Amino acid sequence: MSDTPSISLDQVAHHAGAVLKSVQSVIVGKDEPLKLVLAGILAGGHILLEDLPGLGKTLTARCFAQSLGLDFRRLQFTPDLLPADVTGSLLYNQKSGEFVYRKGPVHTNLLLADEINRTPPKTQSALLEAMQERQVSVEGETHLLPEPFTVLATSNPVEFEGTYQLPEAQLDRFLLRVSFGYPTPDEEWEVLQRRISRRAESVDLAPVIDAATLVGMQKALENVTVEDSVGRYMVAITNATRGHAQVQVGASPRGSLALLLASRALAVLSGRDFVTPDDVKGVAGAALAHRITLKPELWMRRIDPASVVADICHGVAAPQTAQAPTYSAASATPIDGSQASPRPLASRKLAEQ
Repeated sequence: MSDTPSISLDQVAHHAGAVLKSVQSVIVGKDEPLKLVLAGILAGGHILLEDLPGLGKTLTARCFAQSLGLDFRRLQFTPDLLPADVTGSLLYNQKSGEFVYRKGPVHTNLLLADEINRTPPKTQSALLEAMQERQVSVEGETHLLPEPFTVLATSNPVEFEGTYQLPEAQLDRFLLRVSFGYPTPDEEWEVLQRRISRRAESVDLAPVIDAATLVGMQKALENVTVEDSVGRYMVAITNATRGHAQVQVGASPRGSLALLLASRALAVLSGRDFVTPDDVKGVAGAALAHRITLKPELWMRRIDPASVVADICHGVAAPQTAQAPTYSAASATPIDGSQASPRPLASRKLAEQ
């Protein structure tokens, strides 16, 4: 976008807090997963929402699309879906006597790929080029996708009837994999109370920002500082997945890049312009668990890959950094979007202890 506004990290924190607060007005009790989803969007990546049916995956995608002011398309993945139904196809125009490209639903800012693992791998592969290169190729012609472009895919557990295992190459295209889990009884009762009070099934959220602002926020994350010690910590965690006793195939260097991108976004959501080891550990499970393959004997024991990543993070020594860094003069609005008590972003320098 040529008219992308220049946005400071303080403004990114303010806008992100407002978006998060808007989505939290609908989604109850899932603050940490929602923060991870927003971090993935800010990092310019794609997110896989994998969980049981009925836990708010589709609603989450719709709420983020509305709050971010993005063009939104929902594509229901079914066993009979064809690749052309995703990317678009050439249609013959009788008036002009020429074939004209009809854009598919992938030409949007935020694509909800609903129940992506209910369609065969042939159709799933239609998204690979779009997710990696932000373009689609049809009959030898390349068509660029709009900016920003994010895929929010929902996936049911593979034990469910009619599901296909996602290929490793496609799983690797997702920056983060996030799960919500069941709500507590109090949270579930609050869901019912909100449904009673709004007296309608559908929920419409007013846009908090627009597409151009989101692109500016994504570009501003390049200004988040990552110290060498923290960067090497990311590499050490990724490298540890390749030698772990329970892992058959470890994470590729794309896993290290996922840690870098997602931890920078999480740092800004926490009101800082530098990445800490806690930011890295905060995104490690979502960034790496779907990139590793456990040994076959562990599948029967239902070992969760996220628990293996947590064990790896526990075993890798984190770099020691200053507990009270200095602060710059710039101020940032609290992450909840309120105006009550401005909080400065920490300066980019972290002194080694």
